[in-house]
Amino acid sequence: MRWLLRAPWDYVMMALGLSFWGFFGGLFTLVAGPLHLILPRKNGERLGRWLIHQLFRKFVIYLRLSDLVKADLRALDPLKDIKRPFIAAPNHTSLWDVVFIIARLPYAVCIIKKQIMNNPVLGGAARLAGYIANDRVTHMIRDAEESLAERGQLLLFPEGTRTQPDANWINPLKGGCAIIAIRAQVPVYPIFIRSDTRFLQKGWPLWRRPVFPIHMRFELGEPLVARPGESPQAFSARLAAVFEKELSKPDPLRRQVRAVPPP
Repeated sequence: MRWLLRAPWDYVMMALGLSFWGFFGGLFTLVAGPLHLILPRKNGERLGRWLIHQLFRKFVIYLRLSDLVKADLRALDPLKDIKRPFIAAPNHTSLWDVVFIIARLPYAVCIIKKQIMNNPVLGGAARLAGYIANDRVTHMIRDAEESLAERGQLLLFPEGTRTQPDANWINPLKGGCAIIAIRAQVPVYPIFIRSDTRFLQKGWPLWRRPVFPIHMRFELGEPLVARPGESPQAFSARLAAVFEKELSKPDPLRRQVRAVPPP
């Protein structure tokens, strides 16, 4: 009954949220294009990352005030005080995971899908910010190393895509995170995302209303550092074991595995 009574409010707030992205994202793209050509690279990237951080931070505030999402992000605050380069490596529960993390990390460089670079809403700001496309692995690794060498903070989803609906806790990890960590000799901080919904997971239509408010919690794990002579495969296995152990713990927000019916 409560779910039905909330429906008008939820749909209006969802529509306003989409309008927020359409207006401010489009505006940022219009502004970022010329700035990308005019500003020196480092100044442009710093400005672009700050603009994206502000956009995401305001959206997270909106989600809280509209009673759509209650997200506990406090555990991510220590990352802002780390002076040395590092990789932030979250599990990937839904389409908007990156929004909450960048809302807490003002100058992180994000590895994103190539399609986002061409997106009219976020593409211009992402290019200005110096975000890295994941379409060409060799170039991605090189660009990530260069960013970390400049005392950067790299945000990378080790799964490479959102967790599949039928996965227990996470997808098999891709090798990019391990290769970059080993070559750049930087620590990897696992971030554990828990949620009581599968909203915006793979296969979830954008218009389909979940049960609001959504509850999310972000937690920070101990950093993993590559051991002498460790292979990317071994490092990935260690990182995957950390995710499996943490995400499988009893918790009110623990992921509930759902079998996907055969086609």
